Amino acid sequence: MAITEITLSSLKQIKNSVIGNPTAKRALAQDEAFIGTLVTFLYERDVQLGLPSDSEDELRIEAAHILASLSYGSPEALRPLLKTNALPAMVLAISTRWGPPSPLSVKIALARVMKTLGAAAVDIVGPAQWGLHANHPEILEDAKTALDNMVTIEALDVCLSLLTSSSSQISMAMAQLLTSTLRLPAHRTAVSKWVPPSERNKEVKGKRGWEKADSSSSPSKQGGWVARQLIALIQKKDVKLQEAALSALAALTRDNPPVANGLAGSTPDHSPILPIVLSSCKSRNTDLQLAACLCASNIFRASHAPHAVIMDQSAPMTVIHVMNGLIEAENESPQTRMKACYILYYLVADEKDLCQLAYERGSLAKLAQLVKSITPSDSSALPNWDEDEPDSTSTLRAAALTAIAAISLFDTDIRGEVSGNLKLIPYIQVSLFHRHVGVRYAACQCVRALSRAVAVLRTNLVDSGLGLAVYEVFCKGGEDVRVTHAAASVICNIISDFSPLQGTLLEQGVIERLVRLLQSGESNLMLDALWAFKNLLYKSTLELKRRVMHALCWSTVASLLNHENPGFQEQTFHILRNLADTHEGIAMIFDELGSEFLLGSLSHALESDNDDVLRQAVYLTGNLSNSTTHSHEILSHARILQSLRMCLVDAKVDVRRPAVTCVLQLIKANPGSYKELHESGIDSTLRHMCDYGGGIMASSPTSTRFHNHHYHMGVEDDREVKDKARDALNRLHIAFPELE
Repeated sequence: MAITEITLSSLKQIKNSVIGNPTAKRALAQDEAFIGTLVTFLYERDVQLGLPSDSEDELRIEAAHILASLSYGSPEALRPLLKTNALPAMVLAISTRWGPPSPLSVKIALARVMKTLGAAAVDIVGPAQWGLHANHPEILEDAKTALDNMVTIEALDVCLSLLTSSSSQISMAMAQLLTSTLRLPAHRTAVSKWVPPSERNKEVKGKRGWEKADSSSSPSKQGGWVARQLIALIQKKDVKLQEAALSALAALTRDNPPVANGLAGSTPDHSPILPIVLSSCKSRNTDLQLAACLCASNIFRASHAPHAVIMDQSAPMTVIHVMNGLIEAENESPQTRMKACYILYYLVADEKDLCQLAYERGSLAKLAQLVKSITPSDSSALPNWDEDEPDSTSTLRAAALTAIAAISLFDTDIRGEVSGNLKLIPYIQVSLFHRHVGVRYAACQCVRALSRAVAVLRTNLVDSGLGLAVYEVFCKGGEDVRVTHAAASVICNIISDFSPLQGTLLEQGVIERLVRLLQSGESNLMLDALWAFKNLLYKSTLELKRRVMHALCWSTVASLLNHENPGFQEQTFHILRNLADTHEGIAMIFDELGSEFLLGSLSHALESDNDDVLRQAVYLTGNLSNSTTHSHEILSHARILQSLRMCLVDAKVDVRRPAVTCVLQLIKANPGSYKELHESGIDSTLRHMCDYGGGIMASSPTSTRFHNHHYHMGVEDDREVKDKARDALNRLHIAFPELE
C-alpha cells in the first residue's frame, strides 16, 4: 500500500478492527508491505502528505496505536514488526536528532509503541519473569536483534534521556520499557553504566593525571545516572509513576551488585535508598506493593555476600510478610497472587538461610493451601480438568509450585513437611501432566527438590508413584525441552545407587533414553544425560559399568574429554572417576582409551583454568593411581606430576585434598618412586607444606588458579592436606632413609 493511501479514517478503522481481536491482528500481519509503510511513515519526518501539520500528527498517532496493538498480539502478528525493525525505528521517530521535536501527543504514542514492542520481544527471548512462555524459535533471532539494538549507545542516548521528560506519561513509558527489556546481564550493565552525552564529554575533557576525582559527581554514585533518575521518579506523587520506576529499578538491580550496593549503602553524599523502597512495600496500592517488594528483594540479594545474607533481616522479613498476605488473600486477582509467589521465589532462591526464614514465617503452608485450593488431588475423578482452566489459574499454580520447590531445596525437614504434613505429593503428581508448560515445569522442580532427601526418595516418591510419573514425563515425545530438562534433573537423583527406583528405570530403558538425549544437540539435555550416567556409575557393579559404557560408546567419551564446553569435560572426567573406583574399571579405561590418549587428556585437564574440570581430573588421577599396574605410567608422565605439584601449591583446598591423596597413593603403590617425585619437585613441595623448610613460591604467581591461601607462608593451612603430606614424606623417608 502506498503511503499516499493512508488516511485518518482508514487508520482509525484498522485500529478499531484489530484492538482486542487476535484474528484481525493475524490477518493484518500478512500485509507486511503495509506495516512497513506505517513504520517508515512514523520515523521519516520529511514525508509530505500535503496535509496540515496537526492532521499529520493525528495520522502518526493512529499509526502508532496500530503498531502497539499488533505488539500485544500473537507471534504471527509480532513477526512483521520485528522484520521491519519497528523497535529501533521508533527510537528514530521519537528522537530530536534527525528532525524537529514531535508534539507531546505523538511522542507519548511513540513511547507506548516502544514499551509494548520491547515487552513483546523480551517475552520471546527470555528469560521469563512471571513464568514460562511458549517457545517461538522462528522469530527468536529477530527479537534478540531488536533488544540488542536497544542497548546501543545511540539508542540509549535517546531512550534514557526521556526519563527526565516533563511528561510523566513519557518518563513512565521509558521506565516500563526498562522493566520489560532488562533481562540479560549485559543489557543491565550497559544501562547502569550509561551517562548523558554532556556528562561523557565533561568526563573526557576533565581527565587530567593530577586532578582528584570528585566522588559527589561520580557516574556510579547511587548506582549510576539511570538509577538516580528512577529514584527521583519514585519520590513523585504519581502512584503509577512510582510503580513504573520501582519496577524499572528492580530490573536494573537484579544480579547487579554495583548498582545494588550503591542503593543499599550510604555515603556522606546520600542515604541508602532501600529504606525508602521498603516503606513502599507497605503501601495500600497492591501494584505498588508488588513493585516495591520485587525491588527490595533484588537490591537485598545483589548487595549481600552469600555468607552475610541473613545478617540484616529487615528487608527479607518485610517482603515475606507482605507476600504471605497477598498469597493467601483470596480476594486478590490470580495475577497479583502469581506475582507474589514469584517475588517470594526471587527472594529465597538458592539461599538456604532465606528459605528457612520463609518456612519459619509460614510461607510454605500458605503456598500449599493455595495449590490445594485450585488443584484436584486425583485427576481420574476429574478427567480433562485442565482443558477449560483459565490461563490465569494455570500460571498461578505454576508460580506457587515454583516457590514451594525453591523453599524445599535445601532442608530435609522442609521436604518432609511437603511430603508429610502438607500432603502435597498428589497435587504435584497431577500437575506433572497439566496442559500448561509452566505447570509441568514447576511440578518437576518440586519433585527435584523432594528427591534430594534420601528418606523421601525411598518412601514417598516410590509409594506414591511420583518417581515413575516423572520418568513418564522424561520419556514423553514432543515435550517442551525445558520440561524435559527439569524432569532429567529428577532422573539424575532417582537413578543413584541408593534409590529403589534404579532397577525399575534400568528395566524400562533409561540408559537408551539418556543416550538419545546425549545425541539431541541440546546442551542442557546433553549435560543432564552425562550427569545421570555419572550418578548411575557411582558404586556400580562391573556388569552395570560394562552395560553403560557399551551404550555410551568409548569414542563418544574420547570426544567429550576434549569438548570445548568445560561442563562436558567435567562430567565426562567424573564418569571416568566413578568408573575407576575398582581395578577392573581402571583396566577397562586404559584398555579402551589407550594409555597415551588417556594420560594426554588428563595432563591437559590438570592444567585447566576451570576449577570444576581441574578437580575431577585430579580425582580421576588419584583413582587411577590405585592400580599398581598402571600407576607407574602416571609416575613416568612428567607433565602430570608437574601439574599435581602446581595443584599442591596454588589450587583451592577442594583440589589440594585429592591432589595430596593422589601423591600419597602413588608413593604407596610405588615405594621406589623418589626419583620421579624429586625431579618434578613434589618432595620439596611436601616439605614446605609441612613447614620442614623455608617458604615456597609458586612458579607462576599470575596463574589463574592462584587463590592466595597457604602460598605466602608456604605452610599448608588445611589439617587433612597437611597430615597426608606428612604421611607421604614419612613413606619416602622409610623407602629412602638417606633423605634429609
